[in-house]
Amino acid sequence: MTTRAFRELHEHLRSRAAAQPTADGRCGALSHLTPERVAAAAAEVRLGRTVSLAAPIETVPGPDDPEPAVHRMTGPAPDDLGAEGLHFATDRFAMNVHGDADSHLDALCHVVFDGELYGGVPASAVMAEGGARTLSVDLLGNGIVGRGVLLDVPRLRGVPWLEPGDHVTSVDLRAAEASQGVRVAPGDLLFVRTGHRLRRTELGPWNAATARAGLHPTAVEFLAEREVSVLGGDGNNDTAPSAVQGISFPVHVLVIHALGIPLMDYLQFEDLGRVCARAGRWSFLCTVAPLRLPGATGSPVNPIAVL
Repeated sequence: MTTRAFRELHEHLRSRAAAQPTADGRCGALSHLTPERVAAAAAEVRLGRTVSLAAPIETVPGPDDPEPAVHRMTGPAPDDLGAEGLHFATDRFAMNVHGDADSHLDALCHVVFDGELYGGVPASAVMAEGGARTLSVDLLGNGIVGRGVLLDVPRLRGVPWLEPGDHVTSVDLRAAEASQGVRVAPGDLLFVRTGHRLRRTELGPWNAATARAGLHPTAVEFLAEREVSVLGGDGNNDTAPSAVQGISFPVHVLVIHALGIPLMDYLQFEDLGRVCARAGRWSFLCTVAPLRLPGATGSPVNPIAVL
């Protein structure tokens, strides 16, 4: 895809997106997730089965995670281990939110393109000291609850996973809908499986920054057409190498910057896929609860599907 064609697509999608906050303080594509649609999503619960869509947080360095999360025990003190009385086990945790291994959510202030954030907000709204003054993960402080839909592209193609560099197209998404007997509707949380996690488990981690499967930029038109509220993938959602010359993360730009869709990267769908296949349905109630981090551009996240 040429840079010119990408920019034309970006402007086309941007013109479709509403940049005004809704009454509850949310903005962007979350305006599609109305209270009525949240209430209707509760009807997806039939089995009472909960499934995590997050991967375990990595604490050991690897080719896709050279600076992993740090988990350090701060208590009890050695002298307390055998002592009588009450003592507490305590710990500290630190991580790079936007890495290539751990499940996380990108807020609308995460992507700067041509000097602007989503909705034409100047990039100066994101400060090195103090964080983002607007569009931060704070907007999601009350969580996201709605109807989730999983589209399994490797299942459609009859393979365990897509190889790095492969693209998911809008044709794939529509074909997966037809194959799985489900349709993505306005306000839905859309999850697209490429099999990244399964490939990583079976073959070992690799440098996903340079080679990974993901969506083709033109597939984002499907999201705009269906008025999706949130997008989640088991990889980075962007293919590497990039499909657009000179723009490393075109899907991030289109999804977050143009459409105002919160984006979740490096989830895992292997558990959910098995449950959905056994149940014979690919939609479910989904809850997403980012940490309340004032001014943050993202958060570790553990989405929960309820079937």
